[in-house]
Amino acid sequence: MSHHKPDPNKNVNLTIDGLPVTVPEGTRILEAARKAGIFIPTLCEHPDLCKRAVCRVCVVEGDGRGKLFAACASDVWEGANIVTNNARLAGIRKTIVELILANHPQECLTCIRSKNCELQSLAETLGIRESVFRREAMGSKPPVTESMTLVRDMAKCVKCGRCVEACQEVQTVHAINSSFRGIHYEISAPYGQSLTDGACVFCGQCSHVCPVGALYERDQSAEAWAALGSAERKAAVRIDSAIGAAFDEVLGLPAGTVSAGKLVTALKRLGFGRVLNANIAAQSAVNELCGELLKRVQQGAKLPLIAGCWQGLPRFVENCCGDLANHVYSCSQPPDYEATIAVEPCLAKKYSTHAITLTVRETARMFTLAGIDFINLDESPFDEPAETGSEDSRQIVFHAIEGQNGVEGAELNIKGSKVQLLIVHGLGNARTIMESIRRGTCDAVFVEILCCPGSRAGCRPLSPALADALCNTNE
Repeated sequence: MSHHKPDPNKNVNLTIDGLPVTVPEGTRILEAARKAGIFIPTLCEHPDLCKRAVCRVCVVEGDGRGKLFAACASDVWEGANIVTNNARLAGIRKTIVELILANHPQECLTCIRSKNCELQSLAETLGIRESVFRREAMGSKPPVTESMTLVRDMAKCVKCGRCVEACQEVQTVHAINSSFRGIHYEISAPYGQSLTDGACVFCGQCSHVCPVGALYERDQSAEAWAALGSAERKAAVRIDSAIGAAFDEVLGLPAGTVSAGKLVTALKRLGFGRVLNANIAAQSAVNELCGELLKRVQQGAKLPLIAGCWQGLPRFVENCCGDLANHVYSCSQPPDYEATIAVEPCLAKKYSTHAITLTVRETARMFTLAGIDFINLDESPFDEPAETGSEDSRQIVFHAIEGQNGVEGAELNIKGSKVQLLIVHGLGNARTIMESIRRGTCDAVFVEILCCPGSRAGCRPLSPALADALCNTNE
């Protein structure tokens, strides 16, 4: 195998299970197999994270003599003859998963990730019905609820390390880490403290990459059902009209099935008296933000103004660059708009002062329990005026800033002066931008930080609406 720096312009020829495959140099065996339509089971591998080869479920034979390679972390080489499936490999994978299951709670029926658990799916794929390894009587840690937002059930942790990498390498928060070695190895917060007392900003990315039920959002669906059953007054719900795509994904429906109108109908069937459009309510927040930004520009105050999509932003800024705290917009999330319950696209939005905040997954479980069929559902309007304008009618187009990964920007002409607005995806990218602010090399007057590294369905930044408001003010 070659250990020189891979040349992506050079092709490598190999065979996988007897099939000829040609891929660029530097391609991992796992990626090459997928290109050939060959399935290799994995557990610790995640497309948004680096390749660690922790679980070894993806082992393959690759040198003709039975030598094992981790397919997720090993590059292909010229003339390789890869075998991905035989009796020996099947036995190895089955043993690995059986060992994991031997130290894993056997409560799939009551687990919040049931039917959406990678370990459960892997066991089914490998045909594991019972383990030959006896589960030893071990003291298990009870689930811990952090800041009324995130639940940690470390008895279910499979020690894949995904959450640690998402927290440390992608988000650069360093709220969780691995501790001890051997059979005592575990994932924990520094010094065994709670996440609330540490550096955690509750972005939810650890939960997003967890393959099992070790990290998940605090389920408030029971509180929502109780609110719906209250005879005092009909509960109202606030929801973004663009969140339908997220429900398509969670419910396993074809793209475009769940529209805003169908969501209104479904929520009314659950028992909500009023369904409010969060986009209308958010306009007042945009107007306030516009006024604050113009005031700072005119008075020569601290710039850029920093705002975010979740209430953990001030906590992140304080932990990351405490000297930039006076750059943060004091109302970094729209307030409660007379809605008893809010439906949000991700766990990060639960870290707020709102009484009940449901994620898409929680709300989807309520729809499933109520037997709601979105395919045959009628459309209904929101209980307030329709949105004025749409994403398609916006004059301001955000474009990628060259050389900045995860950053979009727009340049505006405000009162004769050119100003720049930025949208930053992910806290790792945000840290880079904030360091440039500290050095005085950031020319933007406004920076919006979205805690998700990639676009989440239903997460709509305020920056485009702010840009329109600034242009209208300029006129």
